[in-house]
Amino acid sequence: MSEENIKKTAAKARKTETKKTSASAESEKKIAELNDKLSKEHDDYIRLMAEFETFRRRSAEEKLNLVSSAASDTIKGLLPVLDDCERAMQMLASSSDDAAKEGTALIYNKLMDYLKTRGLEVIEAKGKEFDTDFHEAVTQFPAPSEDLKGFVLDVVQTGYLLNGKVLRYAKVVVGA
Repeated sequence: MSEENIKKTAAKARKTETKKTSASAESEKKIAELNDKLSKEHDDYIRLMAEFETFRRRSAEEKLNLVSSAASDTIKGLLPVLDDCERAMQMLASSSDDAAKEGTALIYNKLMDYLKTRGLEVIEAKGKEFDTDFHEAVTQFPAPSEDLKGFVLDVVQTGYLLNGKVLRYAKVVVGA
């Protein structure tokens, strides 16, 4: 081989090497860009999944609240019926009509049992210490003794809890 051929071959080898180095640098640059793009897409995906999970949870809570609210309104509408049954039983207590007493008590007990299965509870008030979280004072009356001051002497209207929340406050007479 002549010296000229050797120089040409060496020059070609250098050009090829330069092209390979240039191609390698371009490839590394493209790989870095694709990794950045992939990382951004992954972050977007994670955020989207978190937003969807929040939406799903919020929707479930809203549905539960809607059902609970509907039940609460229905039960609240039945409370005057319970009040009427209680008044009827009080009126019939002094009556000699046993059939009317039994019938009224049966209706009251059936309705109360059903509502209890739906989460209704009676707020026990008489003889308890007055508590504004459960009781509404309609009047104060002189307490028969000092130890009854601040306690509920009488219940004017029964109060109810629905699933642990006050549905209707008990209207009470408080000892002063």
